[in-house]
Formats: sequence, structure tokens, C-alpha cells
Amino acid sequence: MKTVSDLVAEGVSGRAVLVRSDLNVPLDGETITDDGRIRASVPTISTLADAGARVLVTAHLGRPKGGADPNYSLAPVAVRLGELLGKEVPLVPHGQRPELADGGVALLENIRFDPRETSKDDDQRAEFARELVDLVGADAAFVSDGFGVVHRKQASVYDVAQDLPAYAGGLVLSEVEVLKTLTGEPERPYAVVLGGSKVSDKLAVIEALLPKVDSLLVGGGMCFTFLAAQGYGVGSSLLESDQIDSSRKLLESGKIVLPTDVVIADRFAADAATKTVPVDAIEDGWMGLDIGPESVRAFAEVLSGAKTVFWNGPMGVFELAPFAEGTRGVAQAIVDSTASGAFSVVGGGDSAAAVRALGLPEDGFSHISTGGGASLEFLEGKSLPGVAVLER
Repeated sequence: MKTVSDLVAEGVSGRAVLVRSDLNVPLDGETITDDGRIRASVPTISTLADAGARVLVTAHLGRPKGGADPNYSLAPVAVRLGELLGKEVPLVPHGQRPELADGGVALLENIRFDPRETSKDDDQRAEFARELVDLVGADAAFVSDGFGVVHRKQASVYDVAQDLPAYAGGLVLSEVEVLKTLTGEPERPYAVVLGGSKVSDKLAVIEALLPKVDSLLVGGGMCFTFLAAQGYGVGSSLLESDQIDSSRKLLESGKIVLPTDVVIADRFAADAATKTVPVDAIEDGWMGLDIGPESVRAFAEVLSGAKTVFWNGPMGVFELAPFAEGTRGVAQAIVDSTASGAFSVVGGGDSAAAVRALGLPEDGFSHISTGGGASLEFLEGKSLPGVAVLER
């Protein structure tokens, strides 16, 4: 696999480089609420610009339907990227070839405004990829640095890499290196913490991880399907009835650790009535929205002895203050474990957002991934199209 360092060594001054970054950040109106992915994209872009390349960045934001949508414009991202790079980053409309000086950087408007980007039709994606190449010229290079999208066979991720000399960016390289550590021979004990809402979303990765881990701690909405599989009533908590049998079989491994108490509420709201109860005392009409303090202590005890930790998914609805302490407590336990010498990986997505939203130290973890879905598919053992195409 050729790298961005190889490309710079070849010489890029005056040469156009198309860079696929992952700039899919959360917005409140036009305000970026978490710029972590933008900051993670800066080193590769800076490396190329500092070497004199003419850099055109492609990225997506959200899931726009049916073409251009101002609600999903990358305009705020262009401004923030420019601030971080210390130079203006113009936003380029689709179909317009950017005019860039050596060392200049421009950002193409949301790549998903063109439905061919995500098309299942190979010919449509290939056609769009050729149009992207036309924006930079056939003598350009392509750098893949959006780890959060490498599990997708999309035009700006996969097809462009077949039309231009392709290189892996620094972010993609570091992410793959870290995940290979987890799938190789990680130091034991190896503990995995999984949260999030649905068992069905994590079923494949649980099945893949169980033979490899020493403990698998389960929180978030998905824990209630496991609790139901143990025969507990879960009130109005999130429940996937069709996953109860699968959950029961997974519990036979003896490695899954479930909450023993939960924070329940009479409704899904920050000002709801709440109480902390044992898992066998969830009342009808009440819903579990976080793990309780006893569970946090039990999870922390397991994590304190771990040498390798992977965490993906919050323990509760951390965005609402009454249901944030489970995630905060478990995350802090991982920070403490890391300080004691454990290798810890935060698996992107909501977990990475929680670290920043709850004010936890980012450097308290060994690695914070930018790609939740890509991380999980890597750990499942799946081939990631955006990585595989770079290894040709």
C-alpha cells in the first residue's frame, strides 16, 4: 500500500491531489458541535499543501436525499477547516474546476449531493468518479484519508482509487494499524465495552469478538434485550423481541457482563421523573435510559484489570444530563485503566462524541477512532473496500 509519505517523496509541488476526507460532523444549524473529524483530517491535508500540492478535498455531510440541500452544505466545514489550516478554503460547487495555487486547498461541496456517489450501480459510480478526476486532471493523485467511509464502496472512496494513482493518508494508516493490534494478539486480559441502542446493529461484531475477548461489557439500549433473554421484565425500555433468542445463545459464552442496576424514567426527556432500580425491578411504563452506579462500579472493576480495551457505544442517553453518568463513569474507568498501562481504543461514532461532550481528556485514551462503522466491520473481519482498493 502506497502512502501519502511516498507521494510527497515522489514530488507533488504544482500537482493536483484529490483527497477523500471524513468531515461528517454534527451541526446545530450552521454551528459545528464537534469538530473532531475535521481536526483529524488536518495533518494529511497540511502535509500535502506544505509540499506544494494543489489539494481538492471531497467529503460528505449527513444523508441528503434527491440532490443539493442547503441543510447539508459543507460551508461551515470549509470555514472551520480554513481556520485550522490557517488559510482560506473555498467551497467549490459541483462541476466547477477549482483554481488553486501551489499549496492551496479547496473543498468540494457535499459529495452526496450527487446520488451517483452512493449508487449500487457500478457504471453510475464509475461515471461520477471520472467526473471527479476531470476536476483535478488525469495527472493528479488520489489520497484516501476518510477512515469513517472506507467500509463503503462509493465513488469518491473506491472508484476514484481505480482511476488515479492511489495512496493511503496518515489517518487511514494509523486507524488500520491500531485495529490490526486488536485483531492480532492483543495483550490480555482483553475487555470490550459495547453500548448503543440495538443488538441487531452489533450482533455480527459480538459474534466475532466473543471467541477473542476475556470480557464483553454490555450497556446502552441493547442491554435490555439481553436482560429480557434472562427473563427480566424491561418495562417500556428499548427491546428487540426478535433478538432475544440470539441474545440468549450469546450469553452462554459466560463472557458477557450485564448491568445489575439501571436508571429508569417515566418518559424520554431531560426533565422526566427518574429512579435507579435493580434490573429485576423495572416497572411497567418506565424505560431504562442509563446503567446505574452499581453497574458502573462493576464494569470499572473489570476494566481496572484489563490490558487491552475496546469501547464502542454509550452506556445511556448521554446527551441528556440525567442519563450521562453511566457513560461518564465507564469512560473514566477506561481512562484510569489506560493510565495504568492498558491499550485503549474508542471505536468512533457516538463514543468519540461522548468523550468530547462529557469533557473527558482525549489523550486519556490510546486511540480515538474517527470511524465507528468502519471500526466494527474491521473487527468483524470484513474486507473494507476503501482499504482493499489501496492494496491492489
